[in-house]
Amino acid sequence: MNILVTGGAGFIGSNFIKYLLEKYDYTIVNLDLLTYAGNLKNLKDIELNSNYHFVEGDICNRELVEEVFSRFDIQVVINFAAESHVDRSIENPKLFLETNILGTEVLLQVAKNYWAVGNKKYKTNAKFYQISTDEVYGTLGKEGFFTETTNLSPNSPYSATKASADMIARAYFETYGLPLLLSRCSNNYGPFQFPEKLIPMVIESAMKDREIPIYGNGKQIRDWLHVEDHCSAIDQILHSGRIGEVYNIGGNNEKENIEVVQQVLRELEKEDSLIEFVDDRLGHDLRYAIDNTKITNELGWKPRYTFEEGLALTIKWYLENNEWLEAIDTKKTVEDVEKWVKN
Repeated sequence: MNILVTGGAGFIGSNFIKYLLEKYDYTIVNLDLLTYAGNLKNLKDIELNSNYHFVEGDICNRELVEEVFSRFDIQVVINFAAESHVDRSIENPKLFLETNILGTEVLLQVAKNYWAVGNKKYKTNAKFYQISTDEVYGTLGKEGFFTETTNLSPNSPYSATKASADMIARAYFETYGLPLLLSRCSNNYGPFQFPEKLIPMVIESAMKDREIPIYGNGKQIRDWLHVEDHCSAIDQILHSGRIGEVYNIGGNNEKENIEVVQQVLRELEKEDSLIEFVDDRLGHDLRYAIDNTKITNELGWKPRYTFEEGLALTIKWYLENNEWLEAIDTKKTVEDVEKWVKN
C-alpha cells in the first residue's frame, strides 16, 4: 500500500509514520511544509528506511500534490496537515483558513481525479482519511459527552476551519462518492510534541524553574489521549472502519488543566508556586469529553494508557531527550508563552 501522510513531520503525524513502518510493509510518503511545528528530527531514526520518502511542500500547492500522487501512485491519503493552535488562530485566522480548508480541498480534488475510474467509482483500496478534532463540537457543560452525531458548534477560528474541512470532506463523499474515513480525537500528548501545547510547555518550564502561565482559574476540562493510543485507533479505522463513517477517539481521561499542571509538577518534584494564573483566552471552551463507544464496539479498539501511566512516560521522554527540546526555537517572551497555553 502506498500512503500519503500530510503533515508527517508534526507531532501526531511523525508518531503515526513510525507506528506504520514498524507494523507494516507499506510505502509512506510524508508531505510537510516544515512550518515552526514541523521537525524532521522527529523522524531521524527512519530517514534511511527504504519505505519512507519525504517531500517538502504545501498541501495548497495543487501541482505538487498531483506530482506526488503520480510519482508514488498514492492509494491512501491520511491528512494530518493543519495549523492547530487555538491562540495562533485567534491572532491570524487567515493562515488557518488557507491551510486547513483550502489545503484539504486540494487534497480531496486531486485524490478524486487520480483515483476515479468512473462515475462515483474509484480504484480498489483508495481511501481518504481526514484527521479531525473534538473541538469542532464546541463546548460541554458539566454533564454529557460528544458523540459522532453531536452538532458541530466550533467556537474558535481553529476549530471552525477544522469543522469546515470535515464538511468539505463529507461533501466529497456524498456528492462524488469519494471513499472517506473521518475521526475526531481528544487532546493528544506524548513524545515529540511542540512545547507550545500544555503538557510539554509545563514540563519544559518546570525543568527550567520558569513561571507556568495558566488561563483563568485552570478549571477547563479536557479528555487526554496518549499519541500511541491515537495511532492505534487510526490504524484500526484505516483498516476496518466503514467508509463514510465518523469515529470519535477518546482516552477516557478527563482532567482539569490545573490538575494536569500540578501532576507534572509533582512528578518533577517542583513547587506549585511556579504556577501563574493569567487572563483567560477569548472564547475559551469549558469542557471537552468524548464518548468512544462506537469505535470500541464496532472495531474493538480501546486506549492502552491511563493518564498517569502515559504522563509518566511522557515526562521521562522529555527528560531523556532534552537536546530535542533545546534544538527547538523556543526563545519566546513570557507574554508569548501565555498566548500559547494549550486550551
